[in-house]
Amino acid sequence: MEKRNSVYAKYIKRMIDFLIALIGMIVIWPLFLIIYIIARFNMGKPVIFKQRRAGYLEREFTIYKFRTMNNKCNGDLLPDEERLTKFGAFLRKTSLDEIPQLVNILKGDIALIGPRPLLVEYLPIYTEDERKRHLVRPGLFGLAGVNGRNNQSWDSKFRYDLQYVENISFKMDCYIFFKCIAIVLGQKDIYCEPEKLEEDSFVKRVKEIRL
Repeated sequence: MEKRNSVYAKYIKRMIDFLIALIGMIVIWPLFLIIYIIARFNMGKPVIFKQRRAGYLEREFTIYKFRTMNNKCNGDLLPDEERLTKFGAFLRKTSLDEIPQLVNILKGDIALIGPRPLLVEYLPIYTEDERKRHLVRPGLFGLAGVNGRNNQSWDSKFRYDLQYVENISFKMDCYIFFKCIAIVLGQKDIYCEPEKLEEDSFVKRVKEIRL
């Protein structure tokens, strides 16, 4: 898989990401602690949700988030929507559940801006164009996120991912960063429309591998 070799993508972007993530961790550690304590009493252990994702050049890494669901079960775990707590829904709505990913940025697993990292199990079903999303580090914010956030098809998200990979620049990263901040504050496009995704080719491929 060919790498993106622009000076910005190869050197400058990583330095900016590290600096912003470090400053962010220092500034918001009291908020991190408050969320941790509330989540611990609201949902129990573990507070941090960990999951394997596919990153730069399809290398696997562990992503960190604040857990938003409890472990209620009836033999098996209950459906996600029944285990999502009110506090967990608040964290998702405000994107505060993503705060632990600043650690991922510091480690170099992800960037501040880039395609959102997806599950490792999806690697075998990507098309050649979809695989190109791994030519750059995945990100906390992405171009797809400022063009509909969750309220768009996966095929559309992948088109935005490829557009980002082909046009990565400092100017584009700044545009995505500040627009994402505005979208999160405005709480737009948080919830998707399931009926829109039923006709999505990627969703159909995911369903096939889970049968």
